[in-house]
Amino acid sequence: MPDVGPTAVLPRRPLTVGELLDSAVLLLRGQGRVLIPLAVLLALGEQLLLYPLRLLADARAPAWLFQTDRLGWYWLLLAVGAGTEALIIALLGNPAARGAGAALLGRRAGPGELLRPAGARWGATLLIAAAVGLTVCLAGLAGPTWFAAYGLLGAAVPALVVDRVPAYRAPGRALTLAVRAGGRFAGIRLLGYLGWWLIRLGIGLGAYYGLGLLGLFDVSAWALPVATVTWAGVNALAYPALACLDAVLHLETRMRTEGLDIRLSRAPGGAPESALLAVRR
Repeated sequence: MPDVGPTAVLPRRPLTVGELLDSAVLLLRGQGRVLIPLAVLLALGEQLLLYPLRLLADARAPAWLFQTDRLGWYWLLLAVGAGTEALIIALLGNPAARGAGAALLGRRAGPGELLRPAGARWGATLLIAAAVGLTVCLAGLAGPTWFAAYGLLGAAVPALVVDRVPAYRAPGRALTLAVRAGGRFAGIRLLGYLGWWLIRLGIGLGAYYGLGLLGLFDVSAWALPVATVTWAGVNALAYPALACLDAVLHLETRMRTEGLDIRLSRAPGGAPESALLAVRR
């Protein structure tokens, strides 16, 4: 994998929506050796967790279409699935945010740094990710409020590991950043999710029906395991990409609304990196 220059990943200035999406892809390209293997494990675990609910909902692979007499179970499946997605993206947001912070400071974080537990605040990350996942799940049970919950909580883990705020302040910090500039953070986060949902849908259905056209084996007889592996593989790319979008969007929002880029340009040489990016109290 060729090296990606840190300046190209995240310039020190407010970015357009297109530039933010490009920056997220570049960050994933640079940190994929860490993020994608983690995402594979988490995506497989998610599919195993959702399997009993799919049986109860009688959701049919590969598109998991519902049966009208199982609407209640299917709604629960969607809500739990939304919650697990939010939880996984939040967990991946820990290394993604630290990688984005390093890129903003002019260097590329190596795998050893991202996997090192010292200073990573993984314990607090697990608690916040679980809270984010539960909130999105409960919002999903209530209906369209799922979109609001997902859009508003994207900066919770980046605020924890980059801004270095106490864990109890991270959700409030995320909400504050999400609604600034007319809700720009929340809107772009939802836009990124919709884009990757369409990509996942296209690849997932295409892979399933493509195997059927090849005629190598009876895909319909193996519909559930084939669909499970296919969706886990697609999500293993989508989830870290969305985590990278959260990471660059968080830092860009701070540059746009808090003058982080100006602060970094005026910082004295030799200052600790954690102090440069931390929110001043």
